[in-house]
Amino acid sequence: MTRSARFRKELNTLELFCIAAGTMISSGIFILPGLAFAKTGPSVVLAYLLAGALAWIGALSLAELASAMPKAGGDYFFISRSLGPSVGAIVGMISWVGLALKTAFAIFGICEILLLFTDWNLQLTGLVCIAIFCFVNLTGVKFSAFVEILIVTVLLAIMLFYVMTGLSHIDPYQFVQFTPHGWRAVFKTTGLVFVAYGGLMKIATIAEEVHNPRKTIARGIFSALIVNIILYSLMLIVVVGTLSSAQLQATLTPIADSAATFWGKPGFLLLTLAGLLAFISTANSGLMAASRYPFALSRDKIFPEIFSHLSPRLQSPVYALFLTSALVLGALFMPLELLVKAASAFLLLTQLAINIAVIILRESEVRGYRPNFKAPFYPYLQIIGSLLFCLILIDLGWKILAITGLFITLALIVYWSYGRKSRQRNEYALLHLIERLTNRQLAGDNLERELKEIISERDEIVFDRFDHLVDQAIILDLDTGLGRADFFRTAAEVIAQRLNLNQAVIEQALNARELESTTALNNFVAVPHLVIAGKEIFDLFIFRCRAGINFTPTAPAIKAVFVLIGTADERLFHLRALSAIAQIVFQADFETQWLKARGPSGLKHLIHLAERQRFH
Repeated sequence: MTRSARFRKELNTLELFCIAAGTMISSGIFILPGLAFAKTGPSVVLAYLLAGALAWIGALSLAELASAMPKAGGDYFFISRSLGPSVGAIVGMISWVGLALKTAFAIFGICEILLLFTDWNLQLTGLVCIAIFCFVNLTGVKFSAFVEILIVTVLLAIMLFYVMTGLSHIDPYQFVQFTPHGWRAVFKTTGLVFVAYGGLMKIATIAEEVHNPRKTIARGIFSALIVNIILYSLMLIVVVGTLSSAQLQATLTPIADSAATFWGKPGFLLLTLAGLLAFISTANSGLMAASRYPFALSRDKIFPEIFSHLSPRLQSPVYALFLTSALVLGALFMPLELLVKAASAFLLLTQLAINIAVIILRESEVRGYRPNFKAPFYPYLQIIGSLLFCLILIDLGWKILAITGLFITLALIVYWSYGRKSRQRNEYALLHLIERLTNRQLAGDNLERELKEIISERDEIVFDRFDHLVDQAIILDLDTGLGRADFFRTAAEVIAQRLNLNQAVIEQALNARELESTTALNNFVAVPHLVIAGKEIFDLFIFRCRAGINFTPTAPAIKAVFVLIGTADERLFHLRALSAIAQIVFQADFETQWLKARGPSGLKHLIHLAERQRFH
């Protein structure tokens, strides 16, 4: 095994949709409706819709973060870079356990179906299933995604056939007592069934393996959620309308039992097969996504380094898969309802943190946070969503809150005993926000540098010669306002030292060039440029002066100066450099971002991240 910093980008929109949709269409609809109906009656349909609306709020924030930072570990990565490594570690471990519990829930469903036809031991059967799914995932994400496409295609066809046939057999009187246990029960049940939408988190978790994440991630998230909300609603209407209250409360195979009422035994077998496929899909993709958490935690040195090893041929995180498989096996020994509630609680907690992360990242104004998709109605959507997630989390009961608190404590122990000692990154967006509000220097440029690398990888930007020129450029922040002559004297001194030229000659040439025609492009930017003797010389010098440089009476407060110095044989590149600068400085927010940038490194990040045509 060898260690690799990155996965290959292999997943497309269809594969991403099938991974998310296949994860959601499982225990959440093939087992859970009976348990949920017992708590709220026919209004279980409304509980699922409310859970879907909550999932939609979370999905909008999730899509924004995942499009900005498509990295393995998903919400762990977002939160550690927004709220700090300790909070990120807690949420990452909670999310890992939550997805493992959801995967165990699916394997429990497989075992329940097999127990209809065999007398196998549940835990032993679960162990065999986990071993099979672990092997499939060891072969690589592309093969695992191909399996998902096959399963989800067959599954959706069966479910649509069930809905179209079942709608004509509904008994309207089944819905007369819509809320027999009151509206509070509907709200409490919403928290229970929220786990049915947990598959969305998996898209963010495997985002680093997505081709063209700028578009693919948002499409995968929203298409999967829309399809599942519609399917859940229609299937629940059919199952509530075709089974008596007593039947529905007593069954762990509600969809198959419903199909038996109008199709007989063949219908029961067909929908049992559909349920089996759904559980297989969820377990397979769940193990895939959950294993990315220990991988990401290990890559940030919060977990031991061994868990960030990838198979060099198949690009699968071998040891992270083994560890996650062991966690899923342990979860099979939990009581079913406790398993469901704990999984929902962990997902709710993660969604809460995701909404807060969006607020922190936007308000911190960190350059490099550039999502291709932005959640609408900011910040009201995130605030309302956070409050609702908190209320539903509380409504799950003290036992679930105690379990959640226990896992948070364990995560803290792991972080403080291992991760804190070896972590490499101390910077996060919250520091930038506090710095902006208090005007105190708290953060460096590590986060902005990392986000710049992520954008380059995400957008497949290949740096050209101008980018490398910027990397090598001398950048000076001038503290006080200057006249043109004083500025050229300062610039000439820097240029002469760098290129081993005569300072007086450079100063005279800059003044003469400016007298011919001003090099000010507007009231903010000037681009003086000189041709010097020699061959194969070209250099860039960048100056920022917040107080302004008085170039001409018509442009009295130049704040950005790019000085280009080159020999005659570099004329073509000279023109390309001028073109690159023009594309950068005429962007809508350039002036604001230029003044806000943090020192020379911040100015370089700003130039690198500007959208422009690159020459190769």
